[in-house]
Amino acid sequence: MASDTVRTLTDGEKAAAQDLLKRARAAMVAVSHYDQAAVDQLCRAVAWATANEASFGRLTRMSVAESGMGSADGVPARRWKILGILRDALRAKSVGIIEEMPDKGIVKYAKPAGVIAGVLPVTNPLVTMVNMTINAVKCRDAVIFSPHPMSRNTALEVTRVLRAALKAQGAPEDLVLCLEKPSIPLAQELMGICDLTIATGGPAMVKAAYSSGKPAYGVGAGNATVVVDETANVADAAKNTRISKTQNHGSGCSCDGNLLVETSVYRAFLDALQAEGGYLVNADEKAKLAAVMWDEHGRRTLDTVAREARVIATKAGFALPEGKSFIIVEENQIGKAHKFSSEKLSPVLAIFRYDGFDTLLKMVADIFEVGGKGHSVGIASFDDDHIHRLALMAPVSRIMVRQPNVSGNAGSFTNGMPMTASLGCGTWGGNVTSENISVKHYMNTTWVSRTIPEDRPSEQELLGDLFNSQTFDDVPVA
Repeated sequence: MASDTVRTLTDGEKAAAQDLLKRARAAMVAVSHYDQAAVDQLCRAVAWATANEASFGRLTRMSVAESGMGSADGVPARRWKILGILRDALRAKSVGIIEEMPDKGIVKYAKPAGVIAGVLPVTNPLVTMVNMTINAVKCRDAVIFSPHPMSRNTALEVTRVLRAALKAQGAPEDLVLCLEKPSIPLAQELMGICDLTIATGGPAMVKAAYSSGKPAYGVGAGNATVVVDETANVADAAKNTRISKTQNHGSGCSCDGNLLVETSVYRAFLDALQAEGGYLVNADEKAKLAAVMWDEHGRRTLDTVAREARVIATKAGFALPEGKSFIIVEENQIGKAHKFSSEKLSPVLAIFRYDGFDTLLKMVADIFEVGGKGHSVGIASFDDDHIHRLALMAPVSRIMVRQPNVSGNAGSFTNGMPMTASLGCGTWGGNVTSENISVKHYMNTTWVSRTIPEDRPSEQELLGDLFNSQTFDDVPVA
């Protein structure tokens, strides 16, 4: 794949990309007259076709078998993620007038963003594709998917199902298209010719999206960190970590990676983690883990990403006892040289202890200098001052309080976060937005402005005690 990045596209590949774009634009024209009820019905159709239990299970198993990453377990939770995305989409307006602000004389009209280049991750193509499709058809966009080569067959099958669902509704199938022979150069070509890119892939592809010359929403790398303070319910906090750490074998960027635990509850929390299925490695096993999880250049090894904990342990040369589903590494150092403080993308987590909340805040800052800046923090606390102080300083876009990061960050039925499969990480993470990417990011808006009674405060009201104060006309330049 590395040499693929410098390969020149053939004329045939360029023509194929242009053909997909032409077909997508024609499909958009065909639905340009659809009203809100019609596009909402298309959203329901593609959601049902992929989120029904049989289809979702089949497509999930196909993805795991093809890439070797992730897990076919826990299907209900991920299946309901699609239904949650549908819920949010159905509650939004995306056709015609979507908002009126009489006091400002403003009326907003929604318009399609255009043809979307949908860049997919290898670890979770299914939910990501359906998420993008629901939001795209909601806004009368078309989407062309660029899958990772390791999940190509799965992406093509999901595309087939989505297209069949659209056809059954009498809508043009070409609202959803997919590259048949994906490559990095072809993905870059697609991003350069489409109107907007939604890039939910690795850092290199997100960077390419922002360099394409077209608008793009990218995502940032995760390194989710969870604070467990002295007020925490340690049993609940351990359960939430287990849920986060084991879903899809820890492949999600929201999976707990680092646990920062107050000294007075450290031992009780560590015991609770082990009761939840965590295996605490010894010093020798920790060294063996590090040797197989990172190569000689400090890069994560692909064959330990999103793999079962037992598989990773075996590769490291030790056996995981029966009933253990994730691995716990005690760590006391943070920094780029200390790899367990970085993102692990696996059912392996690092646990640190801290004394005093000021120390904790410094540790949080240090961890995000290692990686994951802009993504997320969790906190298992009943102390509102602790939550407030963390929120004031943490360089992240979202903080989950007493809930699993893996489900909370991207929206759940028990919090108010927008449901999504794409998490913006703001300028901290090199992204244009710190929001959860949702319907509003898939549309353009036209603002119609009418005059209102004059709203002009006096100078004194605006300037306060600086009005008629010192001027600086005669102050020399420093």
